[in-house]
Amino acid sequence: MSAPQTVAAEIERRLRDALSPTSLTVINESEQHLGHAGHDGSGESHFAVEITAPAFAGQSRVARQRAIYAALGGLMDNPIHALRIKAEAE
Repeated sequence: MSAPQTVAAEIERRLRDALSPTSLTVINESEQHLGHAGHDGSGESHFAVEITAPAFAGQSRVARQRAIYAALGGLMDNPIHALRIKAEAE
């Protein structure tokens, strides 16, 4: 039986699989949002992603964000409440 996957680890896995980044950092910022809307008590609801990928070359900021949302799929509905993104092309 495998250990439960954290949301942060699943975010990282999905982004690596979809975008093949050269640099990727996933930061759990949930504790900074205690008592705020969307904080569900799980400790895994608010994240920041810093990603650099060749796939972003020639894309606008909005297109980069859409690519990230597409890679994350249903995670954006639940359990992710908030996602701060810094996405750059290589």
